[in-house]
Amino acid sequence: MGATQDTDRGAIERWWPHLSIEAKHRLLAELTGPIDPDTAAEIRSLTGEDAPDRLTPAEQRFVLTQIEPVD
Repeated sequence: MGATQDTDRGAIERWWPHLSIEAKHRLLAELTGPIDPDTAAEIRSLTGEDAPDRLTPAEQRFVLTQIEPVD
């Protein structure tokens, strides 16, 4: 099991790349806060599993690495 995966929800690596730009912006605006209902619904539709209430610290780090420019 990866560091960013929880046993009762889909791994962020599986759903983050497929989220809409709007959902990504909502998550980034409140990275440490609760996941809003629209974003949670989108995660559920992508994974077929319940969305997390909020991102774990490891998931937050994963998201931040996905938005950093690469040299």
